[in-house]
Amino acid sequence: MLLCTALISTAQEVKPVQFKYDQTRKDDTVILSIKALINPDIKLYSIHKTSDDAPFTTITFDSTATKYVKDSVDEKGKLQTATDTTFHTQVKYYNDSVVWLQKVTAKPSDSLVLKGAISYMYKNGDEYVPAEEPFKFYIQPQQNNTVVSAPVEATNIRHSLWLIFFSAFGSGLVALFTPCIFSMIPVTVSFFTKRSKTRAEGIKNAFIYSLSIIVIFTLVGFLVSLIFGPAALNNLATNWIANLVFFALFFVFGISFLGAFEITLPASWSTQADTKAGMHNVAGIFFMALTLVIVSFSCTGPVIGPLLVLAFNGSFYGPLIGMLGFSIALALPFALFALFPGMLNVLGRSGGWLNAVKVTLGFIELALALKFLSNADLSKGWRLLDREVFLSLWIVIFALLGLYLLGKIKLHHDTELPVNESGLPYLSIPRLLFAITVFTFVVYMVPGLWGAPLKAISAFVPPMGTQDFNASVANNANAVNYSSVPNSNAPHPVKYVDKMKIYEPEVVTKYGMHVYYDYKEALAASVAVHKPLMLDFTGINCVNCRKMEGQVWSNPEVMRRLKEDFIIVSLYVDVQNIDLPQSEQYFSKALNKQVETLGDLNTDRQVTYFKANTQPFYFFLDGDEKRLVEDGYGYDASVEKFIQLLDNVKAKYQQSSM
Repeated sequence: MLLCTALISTAQEVKPVQFKYDQTRKDDTVILSIKALINPDIKLYSIHKTSDDAPFTTITFDSTATKYVKDSVDEKGKLQTATDTTFHTQVKYYNDSVVWLQKVTAKPSDSLVLKGAISYMYKNGDEYVPAEEPFKFYIQPQQNNTVVSAPVEATNIRHSLWLIFFSAFGSGLVALFTPCIFSMIPVTVSFFTKRSKTRAEGIKNAFIYSLSIIVIFTLVGFLVSLIFGPAALNNLATNWIANLVFFALFFVFGISFLGAFEITLPASWSTQADTKAGMHNVAGIFFMALTLVIVSFSCTGPVIGPLLVLAFNGSFYGPLIGMLGFSIALALPFALFALFPGMLNVLGRSGGWLNAVKVTLGFIELALALKFLSNADLSKGWRLLDREVFLSLWIVIFALLGLYLLGKIKLHHDTELPVNESGLPYLSIPRLLFAITVFTFVVYMVPGLWGAPLKAISAFVPPMGTQDFNASVANNANAVNYSSVPNSNAPHPVKYVDKMKIYEPEVVTKYGMHVYYDYKEALAASVAVHKPLMLDFTGINCVNCRKMEGQVWSNPEVMRRLKEDFIIVSLYVDVQNIDLPQSEQYFSKALNKQVETLGDLNTDRQVTYFKANTQPFYFFLDGDEKRLVEDGYGYDASVEKFIQLLDNVKAKYQQSSM
């Protein structure tokens, strides 16, 4: 399914000739490179014309670029020469690839956009096809900033991997209580202890079984990493089509858990694996574990889903570490019950209560499905799931879950509640406590319909900017107007504000913060008011970004410093519904793609100049675009550390301005 999603999100028409662009600088000279990749059986004609009748290629620049262009275009490749029977002349062509190089003069401080077009003809079989490919090179000023040091990057990666591991481990513990897994624990462990001649052998077999589960699930994570790679997975996690697919999957799983239908894999899959499980050796035990993995798919699939999405945002090893944590938690009871078989008595027999667990997970799956739909909605700017609509749906879903736990709603596979000595149905204490927890959560969410911050779930609900009515801002006497902040005479942000304002988090709208969305506009404001520039690399669908804003930015001391001492530019890396003007589009070597949207521009800036690709990430610059803190600051929800960081940045900025 993941492979299909990736193909859907990245598929595009294959052209007979595809072009790639690059540039290199040496002092005041920039060499522009255009590489043509030619499909088999295609002949692309050279820029060197052999006669007036011969087909050829031309590369031209706009009149505004001609003063920078020097010398002629240089062509490199395996040039072929043949006599063309149609034109009755000798022609020169390429049938693999060719590179065209053009030197231009550009000072290190120059910022240029050089436009042009490739007018070419290629031969496909007996057909001659003329075509034109416009291009533009964006030559940025040379940067003096140094690369982020490797130790800090390694720290951030380790932090992300530990987060993925423990989140995955928790997901594995949740999966243990699904009917597919829970009901198999006593049966499987009893099988090992009874078939073994000694208790020691039973324990050994159970441990082999547990290890096999870990190996199988971890192998899945490794293959995901190997096939897709970290960059593709991160794009997949934020891609609106992928999020719609995840929404559909979670919705189907949710209604399946509620009893609408059963999801099962083809019987031949589990039967084939089960035939191997009868072997009385390690291989047989391994295939028993494989049988468990296949049979449990309908229960573990929905739990693994959020885990994989979290892993997509980590490093190359994210899915590998995630599946390792998940599988360790899943295999843990088989090892423990093999060591202490008497503990099996506490499990009892599977019954109606397991279906209640399944239905509860079904309601939760529906709530999670809405999160993915919200991601796609925010990415495309459809405004289908604004904050109050999203909260209304969550309130209804969890209210229905609470009524179900109280026994007020019955679904397809439910059994009657147990009865007491008087023959009256009653609730077990755990079920009652779960119902109290759910209704408490419902009551907590209700004020959010009128703009309450809901810090506990602020990372999961749509941003406050999508809220149509916000009573907390209208009645908040403590909200500080931007104009009242001392020395805050910065010009108001203009560029992209009309489209980006809906993505502003609650902490920005509530406290009257003004943030910029365009780097150059923010830099100009920073220079004008003599304040350091804070680059906030963030994302519309970034959970940790919302946590950082809700837990750290909202602190009064942090907020005071941000408003008084800094110019803030929020650079959203996943905004794909705002196209850049044609004059600002260019090919990114770091991303290996054409930068066409605001999200592409911000991503390229973070990767190219700051050598980082995680969010949130904060960098601080002075008016000359020099870093005030070399390594930046990643996700760390410590208020004390962030205050210390801001104070250090302010002190360094003041020293550099003397």
